[in-house]
Amino acid sequence: MTLTTLDERSVYLREMIIKIAEAIRRGHIPSAFSILEILRVLYDNILKYDIGDLKWQLRDRFILSKGNGCLALYVVLADKGFFPKSELLNFCKVDGLLGGHPETKIPGVEVSTGSLGHGLSVGVGFAINAKYEKKDYRTFVVVGDGECNEGSIWEAAMCAGKHKLDNLVVIADYNKKQTYGTTYEVQDLEPFVDKWRSFGFSVREVNGHNLEELNNVFSNLPIEKGKPNAIICHTIKGMGIKFLEDSFNWHHKSGITDDEIKSLYDGLRNKK
Repeated sequence: MTLTTLDERSVYLREMIIKIAEAIRRGHIPSAFSILEILRVLYDNILKYDIGDLKWQLRDRFILSKGNGCLALYVVLADKGFFPKSELLNFCKVDGLLGGHPETKIPGVEVSTGSLGHGLSVGVGFAINAKYEKKDYRTFVVVGDGECNEGSIWEAAMCAGKHKLDNLVVIADYNKKQTYGTTYEVQDLEPFVDKWRSFGFSVREVNGHNLEELNNVFSNLPIEKGKPNAIICHTIKGMGIKFLEDSFNWHHKSGITDDEIKSLYDGLRNKK
C-alpha cells in the first residue's frame, strides 16, 4: 500500500504545507500529508459547494474532526479559492485567519474542531437535519484512527446506525500511528472494519493515497441504502517524505530549523 510517485498536484499541495512550515516553523505536517489525497479528491471531484455562496443550503458539509490535520484542509481551501493563498503564511499568527485547528471564522469551515471525537457527533446532527428537512446534501467527516479511541466516536456511530443515515460518510484516516506510538501499542483498534459494521455501517476499504480508488468509492455513495457509510482509508502518516513516514518526533514539530526545511523540500522532490 504505497505510492512510488506523487503526481504534480499532490507534490504541489505538500510544497504549500512546507512553505507554511517555513514561514511559521511549526505544525502537524505528517498528519496533514496523511489526508491530502482524500481532501483533494473530495474538493476536486465530489463535494457540492459554491464559492460565491458559502451558505448555500444544498452544499455538502465537510468536517475535519481530526483538527490537527488542518494544514491539509487549509491548502486545499486556499487552492480552491475559499480565501487568498497569502493567508497561509499567516498560519498561527496573532493577526492571521488560520489557527492551529479549524475554526468557523475560516471560509469553508463548517465546525470548529480539535477536541478529538466531537466532529462526528456534529456530523450526525447535520445528517439527521438533512433527513428531517428532506434535503439531499451529504455530510463527510474525516476522523483519525487515534481519535477513534474516544468513546464519543462510538456514541455517534451508534446514533448514525439507529437513524439509518446513508447521507453520512465517515472517512477514517487509518495510518496506524498516533502521537507517540502505533495504534496497536497505544490502544488497539482491531478489528477496526468489523467495529463499524457492528454499528450498522456499510464499509469499504481503500488505499487512501490512490486517487482512482478514492474517486471510485466516493462517486458511488451510499454504499447501501439505509446505512451510514464508513470508508476506511489505509494511509501513511507523512506520506511523501520518507523520514516523516518513519518518525514520531515529527507528529507536531516546533522550532523547525533551516536545515530541516531544506530536508523537507529535498525529501519531497525525491518522490517526484
